[in-house]
Amino acid sequence: MWDTFWHFLWSMIVIFAVIAYLMILFSILVDLFWRDQKTSGWVKAVWVIFLIVLPYLTALVYLIARGGGMAERAREQAMQAKKETDDYIKQAAGRSPAQEIADAKALLESGAITQAEFESLKAKALS
Repeated sequence: MWDTFWHFLWSMIVIFAVIAYLMILFSILVDLFWRDQKTSGWVKAVWVIFLIVLPYLTALVYLIARGGGMAERAREQAMQAKKETDDYIKQAAGRSPAQEIADAKALLESGAITQAEFESLKAKALS
């Protein structure tokens, strides 16, 4: 099968095209079924049917017609994931010792706690 350089080159081009199509197909299906909540089920079914019947042409049309929306939805999803991660890290890490001491100082100045309680909170925050 790969007896000449040209057969080998042609095989590599075909393999590249198949892998590129599969990556594009995966991106389209993820966008269509996971990220895009506004498109109806019937429209999604039509896109899938056309992806099966006319795969390369449909993928090209989808990328041209909805490529901007794909990028926008992917960016929104990434921003949402980052926000959730940042919120979790803040929640898990708790407050810094400086914040704890500042809050205790504010309580001391307002008269809500005594100097001994302030020192106790300060020692706890620094430990």
